[in-house]
Amino acid sequence: MNRTLLKPHVSSIGYAIFLVINAAQIWGGIFPFLPKDFQTDEVTLTFYLSQTFSFCAAFIASTLGSYYFPKQARRMLVTLSTAMVFSGSSCIIAAMYLPVYTLLFILAGGVFLGVGTAGLFMLWQRYFSSIPSEACNYRLALGTVFASVCYFALYAVPTALTAFLVPLVFLPICALCLSLSVREMTFDQPMFEDIPREHPQVYLQLLKDSRADALCVGAIAFSSGLARGVAIVNPAVSDVVNSASMTGSLIAGLILLALWLTSSVRFGLRTIFRTVYPVIITGLLLFPFMHHSGLSLFAGLTYMTFSLILLIMMKCAQTSRDRGTNPVFAYGFFGSVAYVMQSVGFLLGWFANDVAIFGVEQVTLLSLIAAYVLGMALLASTGSFAGQATPESTSQIEFTATNARSKEKASTVPEKNAGKTRKQKKAIASDGHVITDRLSKQCLVVKVQYGLSSRETEVMELIARGRSMVAIAEDLFISENTVRTHCKHIYGKLDIHSRQELSDLVSNTEL
Repeated sequence: MNRTLLKPHVSSIGYAIFLVINAAQIWGGIFPFLPKDFQTDEVTLTFYLSQTFSFCAAFIASTLGSYYFPKQARRMLVTLSTAMVFSGSSCIIAAMYLPVYTLLFILAGGVFLGVGTAGLFMLWQRYFSSIPSEACNYRLALGTVFASVCYFALYAVPTALTAFLVPLVFLPICALCLSLSVREMTFDQPMFEDIPREHPQVYLQLLKDSRADALCVGAIAFSSGLARGVAIVNPAVSDVVNSASMTGSLIAGLILLALWLTSSVRFGLRTIFRTVYPVIITGLLLFPFMHHSGLSLFAGLTYMTFSLILLIMMKCAQTSRDRGTNPVFAYGFFGSVAYVMQSVGFLLGWFANDVAIFGVEQVTLLSLIAAYVLGMALLASTGSFAGQATPESTSQIEFTATNARSKEKASTVPEKNAGKTRKQKKAIASDGHVITDRLSKQCLVVKVQYGLSSRETEVMELIARGRSMVAIAEDLFISENTVRTHCKHIYGKLDIHSRQELSDLVSNTEL
């Protein structure tokens, strides 16, 4: 294992602080570290609507902008995004001390924070997409765990101090860490050089392959939006939202770190959704019978589940590496779907406050709506709507075992011991790669021996079969420039310099 990866990196620290800034100011549409008497229904509703509208608009604009104006979308506007978040935080503070202009400052603060945090999300996404998947997944998971610990530590700080601590201390440190991380980025990659309108079929295929995943994430976001709508006017529930979200982030981060250290697995967002679905639906069925505690438990469970949105960043980063597409496009698409559906859920949750339809209580109504939307997403994820679903093997999140024992096992693939071949074949084939003949099996063995990614293995097999660059690009729905980049990485890992050498290496690999 490359032990340098285990050292805390400045990007993990910066990303963690960024998550704390979000949790302390915008998550849940509430201000967990500001005076309760300041958080009137009018103030919180004004802030949430302005922040959410600008946040969603920024994601949609980023998606369209990365497609139609790719050169402008490549610019790393760290200073501008940081300045907007600082301005938003300053407006919130000003609103507390200038009551005459409270709503005006809250409105401006929501807009600045919405656009600024969306911009920082995009910047972090570009950075993590630009580094190898192994480092990306580890740093994201570590940053998420660190963020949860820091967030809960803020409860030990006086509330009056926290309002100033975020913009004056946390935000500059976050911006510094992001700036240092950006300096490490390699911009001569297909994802940054890509011009989407030159091959729109690649991006259309990306949307087609991602729609089921996005719908699953959107369904969870919709459920958390229902909880947000309740939290706006219910102090008992508002206290639960952010704590539950950060607790879920802590659990998710620890699980991902454990997987990164001990396992070699590949999974998609639909797999995660189908895994947590039984837990969510069971909770939704039980909450109506829990009376006053039902709403708090509903909000806690939905927001804890929504913390899995961390996986979107890993998923989109892997997509950009595999396909060579602009990292902002995929992340903007997922974010647009998730946060638009969350906003719709919020409006329904807010309108459902103190409303009994056909004598149905609020928590029962919210549980029924959430269960229906989650059920529709489950059907869509299995391909029950409009034919067969896209195979989930496309751009899955991939963890390669990094502990010494797993690495040793992977590097000592049996070359002459046929008795172990059956077990190894089965383990490798389960990663989604289709085995058609002996050459496919040989490519999978090479993958394990040399640490190739799943997409690199696909490209290697097509090269070994004599396919041209153009044909490979058409088969995999990627650009020719992306194919060349994958070839460069493959040749480097195999220590070869030509197609013939690759073909000889694969054909001479013993099973």
